Amino acid sequence: MTEKTLPDNLHPDTLAVRMALEKSQYGENSEALYLTSSFVQPDAATAARRFAMEEDGYTYTRVGNPTVSSMELRLAALEGTEAAIGTSSGMAAILLLGMGLLRNGDHVVCSQSVFGSTIRLFAGEFSKWGISTSFVSQTDVQQWKEAIRPNTKLLFAETPTNPLTDICDIQALADLAHNAGALLAVDNCFCSPALQQPKRFGADFIIHSGTKYLDGQGRVMAGAICCDQRHVDELFLPVTRTAGMVLSPFNAWVVLKGMETLGIRMQAQSERALAVAQWLQAHPQVKNVYYPGLPSHPQHALAMRQQSASGKGLGAAVVSFDVRGADPEALRRNAFAAIDAVRVCSITTNLGDTKTTISHPASTSHGRLTEVQRQAAGIGQGLIRLAVGLEHIEDLKADLARGLDTL
Repeated sequence: MTEKTLPDNLHPDTLAVRMALEKSQYGENSEALYLTSSFVQPDAATAARRFAMEEDGYTYTRVGNPTVSSMELRLAALEGTEAAIGTSSGMAAILLLGMGLLRNGDHVVCSQSVFGSTIRLFAGEFSKWGISTSFVSQTDVQQWKEAIRPNTKLLFAETPTNPLTDICDIQALADLAHNAGALLAVDNCFCSPALQQPKRFGADFIIHSGTKYLDGQGRVMAGAICCDQRHVDELFLPVTRTAGMVLSPFNAWVVLKGMETLGIRMQAQSERALAVAQWLQAHPQVKNVYYPGLPSHPQHALAMRQQSASGKGLGAAVVSFDVRGADPEALRRNAFAAIDAVRVCSITTNLGDTKTTISHPASTSHGRLTEVQRQAAGIGQGLIRLAVGLEHIEDLKADLARGLDTL
């Protein structure tokens, strides 16, 4: 059916609800879910042209699917990029970035404070292909500059970082990368485009784990890269057509519907996270609180500037904190006791859910790192990560107090 074209300059909250492919001939109001592995062609000649990518049209879901295309179109609109490509998970998106962009002999500069699996992918799996990686301080721009080599192809950052919420200066890193003939990728998982659009500050690739805030209810695995259309066409589609780390139509549809409430969820969850962070700061058994929305955060001013896509600076919804303890063994014991006492929060490593989750990074999300890598990232045995959901704030405080008050 013919659909009215959306006006220009719509607010992101409107795009999150309305941006997608045109409706089918049936005029559905909720975007259609196309659960099919292949698409029937009108004739052999058309099939040949479409498989050769000489003509638009769907052929096989590993190459493209209308539901996945709708999700990609909506996410690209929210991030302010020309295009996006969906993947089976957030880590699959980083794998696709490496497989599409990097070659034997290339060099990467990466923050040492990124997600544990990201560190292992760059330091372990990519090194098997002759790709070297230098890990540097998330916040020290001079370290990034000094680490760049003639063969540096990519700078990779995550802001805020998981789990200590360190903030990098996206514009400064973009300038460094581009002056060196390299490109900048930013993992925007913690903020989502509702709070932060790295493209505005010069990032070339924006990485997403759609499993987190884009879905928002912990239902499916999904990932994406947002970038220029030429990068999708030249770097990434050739890989996914062969390697197949593509997003399933069902998962794409779930994320597509999740994005409709992204803005109001991020606003509400950020407000609750700030209240929890302020309460934790005053608790006698808490040594440090890591949250960009607190004025005490070292990069608070930078975070408020960069994380302002919603119209005002918000700290996002992840709060990490250190419990007190005399030594590593006591710190781990106290952290476990605080976590085990909760009755409302979910003990799980996922984040971005409407349900608040709590975890011990040193033994879970970053448990496969070496002790040296964990120490470099600042992840001690007393660290607890809290991804704040939509429960009432007083219930969350009481839940955390059950454990902290007994330490």
